[in-house]
Amino acid sequence: MVIAVFDSGVGGLSIYQEIKQHCADTDIIYIADNAAYPYGTKSEIQLVQRVDTVIQQLVAQFEITILIIACNSASTLVLPPLRQRYQFPIVGVVPAIKPAAQMSTSKKIGLLATCGTINRSYTDDLIQQFAHDCEVVRIGSTELVELAERKLRGESLSQAHFLPIVHPFLSASVDTVVLACTHFPLLKEELCHAAPNIQHWVDSGYAIAQRVKSLLPIHFNQRDSAEEAVHHAVFTANTDTVSALRPVLSQFGFQHIHFLPCL
Repeated sequence: MVIAVFDSGVGGLSIYQEIKQHCADTDIIYIADNAAYPYGTKSEIQLVQRVDTVIQQLVAQFEITILIIACNSASTLVLPPLRQRYQFPIVGVVPAIKPAAQMSTSKKIGLLATCGTINRSYTDDLIQQFAHDCEVVRIGSTELVELAERKLRGESLSQAHFLPIVHPFLSASVDTVVLACTHFPLLKEELCHAAPNIQHWVDSGYAIAQRVKSLLPIHFNQRDSAEEAVHHAVFTANTDTVSALRPVLSQFGFQHIHFLPCL
């Protein structure tokens, strides 16, 4: 029984944390396509082709039970072709616009995402469907993705990095912000300090974990209490960045680190 969590970098660790908490007896593989990082700047064709290539190699080496595409940029594009190719359940991550619209009392919500997610028609459809009665302030940030990666490598971050990014939310009196990139919940503490007046920061982590839990086979038996779940971290490039991540990967509970060279 293996759950695979896929992202371009370490952002999907925010999803991994939730799954680890709610599916504690299940082996988990976290795969970061760091050779092609970041995904938010890739074209739609590039993303579909790249994700397909990596997942094919992953499936060839591991027996996957459930796959999570823990990347908003990729989820809006790659789910249909992947579901046609594979028989196991595949779960995507989409911006949590619906719960944010329900939480907001001012009906002014912020959408913080990569530039690709901000500009996709899929995002427009979600807003029209679930937040048509709200003013939505959109901010696309590639810098925040890199800041999350730097944080997990142990680098110190200044509030000066965050204040210019969240300023449009403050000037628009936004009370609820959707963290529509899996990297961004890793920076929630810093974002809260930069924008203390925002009441709710909403992400998809808990909802994804509950969805994954519901997809586990009914006959799934919990392992013996003395047997520990095995967590693997897999990267597509062996770089100095991965070396810098080893301490935090250990803190997240990964016992093994592998490399999956991709074309």
